[in-house]
Formats: sequence, structure tokens, C-alpha cells
Amino acid sequence: MIWNETKECMSRDELASLQSARLVKVVNKVYHNVEYYRKKMQELGLEPGDIKGIEDIEKLPFTTYEDLNKTYPFGLAAVPTSELVRVHASSGTTGKPKIGVYTRRDIEVWSECVARCLSMAGITRDDIIQVGYGYGLFTGGLGAHYGAEYLGALVLPMSTGNTQKLLDMMIDCKATAIACTPSYLLHVAEDIEKLGLLDKIKLKTAICGAEPWTDEMRDQMEKRLNIKAHDIYGLTEICGPGVACDCEYHKGLHIWEDHFLPEIIDPATHKDLPAGCDGELVITNLTKEGMPLIRYRTKDLTSLEIDKCECGRTMARIQRFKGRTDDMLIIRGVNVFPSQVEAALLNIDGTTPHYMLVVDRVDNTDTLEVQVEIAEKVFTDEVRGLEKLSNEIHNKLKSAIGLNAKVKLVEPNGLVHSDGKTKHVIDKRKLYS
Repeated sequence: MIWNETKECMSRDELASLQSARLVKVVNKVYHNVEYYRKKMQELGLEPGDIKGIEDIEKLPFTTYEDLNKTYPFGLAAVPTSELVRVHASSGTTGKPKIGVYTRRDIEVWSECVARCLSMAGITRDDIIQVGYGYGLFTGGLGAHYGAEYLGALVLPMSTGNTQKLLDMMIDCKATAIACTPSYLLHVAEDIEKLGLLDKIKLKTAICGAEPWTDEMRDQMEKRLNIKAHDIYGLTEICGPGVACDCEYHKGLHIWEDHFLPEIIDPATHKDLPAGCDGELVITNLTKEGMPLIRYRTKDLTSLEIDKCECGRTMARIQRFKGRTDDMLIIRGVNVFPSQVEAALLNIDGTTPHYMLVVDRVDNTDTLEVQVEIAEKVFTDEVRGLEKLSNEIHNKLKSAIGLNAKVKLVEPNGLVHSDGKTKHVIDKRKLYS
């Protein structure tokens, strides 16, 4: 089902014309209403009239997390606080939280975008969807909730923290869909298997986001729960979940280009890259009223495909994320992303999706330990079997990341099973810098 065929399937020429008109409008808005942006543009010798369409996007300055930090909390708001109705914020684990503010119209547009994503995953007004994201300042819970209600589905606002209650409601209310982080869904799957509840659930679809995940994780979810799993993408700063989602063909995440103008840039030169080339994703808000961001550097590494999808949608597709410019580890001169480790582990029988990378520096040399939680069935095996598994993990990791890593097998449930975003890296080198 396509929720808004007029917009989702418009020609690329029509889309470019719409984007250009909206870009001109939003540039005028921030220039005249946001002092910070006006000063940045004036420093470059730019005036709103210099931006005549999307072909001029590279003339505009970037926005970064540092800009958000300098203007925290409402310095980038483009309307008076009397016109704002909502504040959301990121977790803020590396400093000030990243703030997003919304007008009433922003909430409506956000709901529309999420409804498009849910429809893309096959969810309709006849579905019962559990929202297993956290509610509150985090955008996940309320974003999915409002989108599902906009679609007309029945919403079970479960939030996080009580998996047993979620399972009870899943069975009692015959939930057919769930929205949560991928790591939490695998945790739910473990409990369903452990309690022998698989034949009692009615789940058909999962919408997973808020953290990076791999095709291997999708395969595990779908096989273990007999469902279809879809990837949803968003950022608090831009709006929250609903910026993009993948369709049934899983050939990338369709980004709603009528609201979010995407670019791929070379992180080193800051120059725009053509479709198909890997680089950093940059997004410009085209319709947001409360706090529209211009050329926001997401730090997500990916590429864009702009050919028409088999599903009929013409919106560009964000390809599978290869990592982030800020979670990339450089270990003995080698670039390592947690997603590479995850993909390797999920192809090994006897491991669970729970792992931790511990990076340290010993005698001025970087070290890497990969802690891997093993499955119940393996934990009961003899020592020789565990040694064989450890060697297999070591060899697969060396092939995947090009480094020798120390492998430490951890007993079942020995690592933290988060119901929110899961932390996968402990970098002890930062203690010495």
C-alpha cells in the first residue's frame, strides 16, 4: 500500500521543482528569523536571493552538532516559543542533548511521514501495533504513536522496561505489528522462545529503528518470529523516526524528499558526491516550521540511489548504513565499524546478537577484545566445542575487519540486553588522551 501516491510517486522533475520552491522558502525563513543562520550566511557573503533552487544547495553553510550545542536549547528556533507545541531531545550521552522543537503543523507533517513508513511496511488501519520505543523526550515512542494513529491503526503504547507485560498484551490483544529497536526485538524473541509462546502470537510485521542493524539481524528476526521486518530511520534534530523507511524489496530506505532534501558529501572535502557514491548523509529540512536545519551533517555513512524502485516509489533510497563518522574506530591504523563485527557474528551458529568491543592501549599498541555472548545450547557443550567456536569467531572477525582480535566468550545473559539503544563499544584509550 502507498499512503500518498501523489507525493511518493511523483516524477523526479516534479520533485526537483517542489524541492526548489521549498528550499528558497526555508532559506528566506531562517535568514530573517534565526540570527545564527543569518550570521553564518553573511560570513559567506550569501543573501537569500542567491538561492534560486536545489542547484544552489552547495552555496549554503553546513549545520553540525557543534552548532546545536552553541545554540542550545532554542537558538535555532525559527518561530516564537508561543507557536511551539513540543520539545524532543536525544539522549545527550556525549554532551548537551540534541534538541528538536515542533509547531502544530510540524507534528502533522511528522505523523504523515511515519504513516507513509508504516504503510510501506504493509501496516493498515486494521492492524494492532505495539509501540515498544521509549516515550518522553526520545522521539521514538510518540513519533511511532502519532504516525500509527494518523494511519488509523490501534495503538498499544507499551514503551520499554517491562517485557513480560509487553508479551502479555501482545498475546491478549492479538498485536499484529511492533515498533521497537532491533536489539530489543531480538530480546523479545529470546523470551518468546524461552517461554514457548511462539504459537500464541499474531505478529506479522516489525518496524525497527533508533540504532544501526544489519541484514543478518533482519534474517534472524524474520525466521525466529515468522514476521517481516522493516528498517525506519530518523533523527531527533530533523524530526524523529519517519525520515525514511524500506519497502518490501529492501533495496534501501525511501527518504521523503518532499520534506527532507538529502545530499551525500565527501567528509574530507565537503563536496557533493553523485548517486551511488559512498559518503556522509546531509539533510535539509524543507517544510519544518519550528527548527528547520540547513545542510545538517548526520555523520551517517551511506550512498543514495535515485532510480525508480520496483514498489513504484520514486523517492531516493538511502543504502545500508556502513557506519558513522563518529563511531568509526581506528585500531592500529585500520577503520573498524561495529556493524562489521555484528554482521560477522550473526553468520556464526552458536552466538547471540549481543556483543561488546573493548578497545585498549597496551605498551603503546592498540588492542581489541570482542566479547561475544553464546547461546544456551553451546554453553552446555564441552570445552573443546567452545574452543572451536572461539577459533571460528576469531577467523571470521579477522576476515571481516582485517585485524586479529582477542575473543572472549560470555555466558548466556552475561552482557547487557538493552530495551533501548544498545552500547557496543568501550574505548578505554580515551582515558589516556
